[in-house]
Amino acid sequence: MEINGSITALITPMVNGNVDEAAFQKLVDWQIGEGTNGLVPVGTTGESPTLSQSEHKRVVEIAVKAAAGRVPVIAGTGSNSTVEALDYTKHAKEAGADAALIVVPYYNKPTQDGIYAHFRCIADAVDIPIFVYNVPGRTVANISPETLARLAKDCPNIVGTKDATADLTRPSKQRLLSGEKFIQLSGEDGTALGFNAQGGVGCISVTANVAPRLCAEFQQATLDGDYRKAIKLQDRLMPLHVALFVETSPSPVKFAASLLGLCHPDVRLPLVGPSEGCKRQVRDAMVHAGLLN
Repeated sequence: MEINGSITALITPMVNGNVDEAAFQKLVDWQIGEGTNGLVPVGTTGESPTLSQSEHKRVVEIAVKAAAGRVPVIAGTGSNSTVEALDYTKHAKEAGADAALIVVPYYNKPTQDGIYAHFRCIADAVDIPIFVYNVPGRTVANISPETLARLAKDCPNIVGTKDATADLTRPSKQRLLSGEKFIQLSGEDGTALGFNAQGGVGCISVTANVAPRLCAEFQQATLDGDYRKAIKLQDRLMPLHVALFVETSPSPVKFAASLLGLCHPDVRLPLVGPSEGCKRQVRDAMVHAGLLN
């Protein structure tokens, strides 16, 4: 199944401290109906750090079942423990996910050799397409383009990356090292336009939780090479890209989703709900994008 375009980094709806499975199923169906090209359950936006192992696996299972083969499901399976990441990745394959998204190990601060060994261990053990997720703003560790290219060369099932560095020199560097077939997905909505101009083929998007149709149209415009249209859509979406990260994600995007009646705005501690100032900025950005009156 082809993986490109607008891929939503799904929120995990919650109510009264529990995962709201019904709301999550409806969210998946709505996303697909709005033109989303793929889904990522239990990534950063899905609050994976505070889900229990059983909840994590259950959310993946719901996403796969609800998607029903209509779009690819890339399950978040990362951890700073290689053993745990391996377990999640095995489960993702068993659940029927189309690929796994594995974050560079956080907190431990592994060397480049340690990062390589982590991903190599998982890739060798589980025959599923793997995307390496690089988000040094959260993990501290930063996989180098050279290490990523080494992994792609040595592990045929490491097929791409989610690059959330916002470093627009990286896609060109990575393409030269890994070739054009290596799938580069942006993980940063605000710089996805420039990322795609340098060879990226999509974005694993936070904003697509609440603006799936606009994000899909934007991504398609870049894939078509229609950057005039893409810039117009970017101008509609940019205030929302900014607003959703005024405070720690996913609190703002869950609030935004609640304004659309998609779910409750609840998050789990240590995250808390957005401030009143953040809420105003989110509302204003949604009005600007045409999502609210």
